[in-house]
Amino acid sequence: MKKIFSLFTVLILVFLPSQAQKATSLISPEVHTDNKITFRYYAPDASKVLLSTEMLTEPAEMLKDQSGVWSTTVDPVKPDIYSYCYLVDGKQVSDPNNTLIFPYERFKYSLADIKGNNTLVHSLHNVPHGKVSYRYYTSSTLDETRTLLVYTPPGFDINAKKKYPVLYLIHGASETEETWTKVGRANLIADNLLVLNKIVPMIIVMPYANVSPAPPQYFTRDMMNDIIPFIEDNYPVLKDSKNRAISGFSEGGGQAINIGLTNPDKFGYLCPFAPYTDTEEFRKNFSDWYPDKEIFNEHLILFSVYIATRDHLYESVIGTIAMFKEKGLRVETHIARGAHNWINCRLYLINTMQQIFK
Repeated sequence: MKKIFSLFTVLILVFLPSQAQKATSLISPEVHTDNKITFRYYAPDASKVLLSTEMLTEPAEMLKDQSGVWSTTVDPVKPDIYSYCYLVDGKQVSDPNNTLIFPYERFKYSLADIKGNNTLVHSLHNVPHGKVSYRYYTSSTLDETRTLLVYTPPGFDINAKKKYPVLYLIHGASETEETWTKVGRANLIADNLLVLNKIVPMIIVMPYANVSPAPPQYFTRDMMNDIIPFIEDNYPVLKDSKNRAISGFSEGGGQAINIGLTNPDKFGYLCPFAPYTDTEEFRKNFSDWYPDKEIFNEHLILFSVYIATRDHLYESVIGTIAMFKEKGLRVETHIARGAHNWINCRLYLINTMQQIFK
């Protein structure tokens, strides 16, 4: 019996790696020379697998071959970064053969980086690169140690006399501080625009904005009482309002408005992207709000709001812009094509970084 058991064990050890190899050796997604994209997923026991992606208006059926690999090929799309997942017998599954993952607090979508033949501003190029540092700070507001990311530009020397302006970027709902680098590619955008002399060297701060179980408005306190002081205590930055900008996407855009307009002497640039404003904090701040427009317009060098025509927040954002204009504030409106997604958010960021600190 011992000999039989030993032989059976060996067979299992030989068999399992071969199966694992079949599942992990797949190339997915694969961009072909004609720019079509093939997605593959190993699931020999599945009955139905679909590809769900921003590239398509509805999920695409995948076909299974004799080895248990499901695949489908998508026609060429505009080069960009797209999120996707598989629906395996109705259950969402990320792509185990792809290391690019959307940093989300809930389900982690995979990312397809379609580079194409053009030079994309958000892509990795052979240029001088800045550094993204993971930092920890003590939040007196929340009574805990929290995380944030800090981008410093190429050639940055913390001991040098040079001081930098700061852009604060806030992520959307259920996202994390990593979303701005792993999906938004803020660091690569800055690197590429710097080498083209399109922007000034700046420090970019990307905090984690989810303060749960504390009320959401505590993030405003955290930003003003803890995050900004931490940056100004630890980095050589310019501390006047004309060298401080704040922006954010979706819920982060709404938070940027709350922070920027309730602290008008702290930020010279306020640039929300598709801001979500249906919150208790926003209503409390602006439902009965009568600002001194001269003071606000003096301090706000640029108040710029971005929205896309098919964004589900379009009507809300247009209404918010109108409300601020009625109050006498100077607001620039930028309207793009497309929907509420990071494809547009990257475009908003590229434009904004070229407008601030000039």
